[in-house]
Amino acid sequence: MKTPQTSKQKRRSQTVHQDLTRDRWHGGQLLAFSAIDGSTDYDAGIVARTSFDTPGIDVKLPSTCQVRFSIPTQSETAIASDCFSVQNKQTTITGVFLDAHHLLIEGPCSVLPDTDEISYRSHDNRTLIGAASHFDAGKIDTDLDNALEQRRQWLNTREIPAQLDGSTRRTLYKALSIMKSQVCSPAGMIHHRWTTPDRWPHRGLWLRDSAFHAIGWRHVDAKIAQDAITSILDVQQDDGFVAHTIMPNSTSEMTQPPLLALGVKLVNDVAPDNAWLKYIYPRLSANIEWDLVNRDSDGAGLLEWSIGGDPDCRSSESGMDNSPRFDAATNMDAVDFNAFTALSCEIMGQFAQTLKLNDDAEKWRLRHEKICRLMRERLWSKDLGFFVDYDLHIGYQSSILASSGFMPLVCGAADDAQAARLVKHLGNCRTFGTAFPVPSVAIRDEVNYSPDMWRGPTWININWLIAFGLDRYGFTDLAIDLRKRTTRAIERFCEEHASIFEYYDDQDQLAPPQLKRKGKCAPEIGPHHQVIFDYGSSATLYTDLVYSMTH
Repeated sequence: MKTPQTSKQKRRSQTVHQDLTRDRWHGGQLLAFSAIDGSTDYDAGIVARTSFDTPGIDVKLPSTCQVRFSIPTQSETAIASDCFSVQNKQTTITGVFLDAHHLLIEGPCSVLPDTDEISYRSHDNRTLIGAASHFDAGKIDTDLDNALEQRRQWLNTREIPAQLDGSTRRTLYKALSIMKSQVCSPAGMIHHRWTTPDRWPHRGLWLRDSAFHAIGWRHVDAKIAQDAITSILDVQQDDGFVAHTIMPNSTSEMTQPPLLALGVKLVNDVAPDNAWLKYIYPRLSANIEWDLVNRDSDGAGLLEWSIGGDPDCRSSESGMDNSPRFDAATNMDAVDFNAFTALSCEIMGQFAQTLKLNDDAEKWRLRHEKICRLMRERLWSKDLGFFVDYDLHIGYQSSILASSGFMPLVCGAADDAQAARLVKHLGNCRTFGTAFPVPSVAIRDEVNYSPDMWRGPTWININWLIAFGLDRYGFTDLAIDLRKRTTRAIERFCEEHASIFEYYDDQDQLAPPQLKRKGKCAPEIGPHHQVIFDYGSSATLYTDLVYSMTH
């Protein structure tokens, strides 16, 4: 007969991982089986997240199901991406993903399934929840401690810089746990392991995000970093086009920021692999050629994002979905598109030299110089002291100051005087010198500025790129300061909410879950109207910042 709580059960919060332990329950943390431990299943795999109202799990895929725990909110919890424990003096509840289709829970809980796609069985203080199409009721008798040991092994064997402690150490372990959950097995058209922004609701592979994922993964597992990029090119079309969203059996019809070359360079810097570079090079080349041919409608040499009619997402292709940059424009030479393309050309020239393709190296050098020159001529506003988009329809520069205007720093397009004026904006309280810089829109833009996604909040990927650009121009102290402020903000909110978020309040007044997303903060409507929890690129770039600043 089982005792209410054995000494072994009492140790399980530490068994999951000590640095993931919190003193109370937190909602919004994603749970899923990782391809690091076995095969995932895009169609029938279980994906869940911790509930907000009371301790429990909300299964999101393959269908919805609520699991509630009989334990107070103020209980000690340890939640990794594929196992968890919550306990007080009387009760311990432990859960672990056995595989992609089964979640085993030991301890008092109740299950409220909504559809026939979820099956469950309860017996002897245990509950097994699984995808009905793959449900194996016998797994309820699985050795729980052995399963926990298998799930925790990867996280517990990561090499963490010895000097890290406190909130930085805890946040890094949280970031690594998020990263683990987002590695998926080859599926359909995708022939390599791939990464997804957050498992739910963004289930697919995303072009820009995958480049950022690789940048963080390079410190942890170079092969996964390579796979994160190679998997995107598995689904490249014959003409070079790469979709911005890729599912195992379908793709979107638009592209996204061309940052793959940067990802390849940074991965290759820490794990040189000429065979991989040789494989990747022609595919990257074809993708950049596609952009140059298909996103320059006036033939003047600068590129334009695709802009649509959805007011909440007028340019998903840019990655800045609802930025006021796109509110009135229908076609414009875009600062960030051209900066990323120029940077890609510069990096491709370096790759060509490594591969001894001298003619290619010269071609890429000339392209880099041309795009940078055109950006200085058409996209620099002397009056504003900033790079802005150029509206092709009206033949005039945009008046919107967005964080995209700093991107010419990453490719070297700004001359020294322009770079100096750009940097002044980082300390200007009327433009980008906010409590937690860098806001996505200048604060002086009272009509458009708000706590809504790309209309004000600070994004980790943009801060990472700006710091990268500051380093290029020798503003080392500013780059270090921006990186430190970025990591401190991520750590503080991770301590408070046990999550790493999609974006943050530039005014440092609202917690991330209170920010708007595409017009409202209304999670009751759906996941796309609240900031995304356990967000992949924020976690991977935080990981990169921590490892880079401690080496």
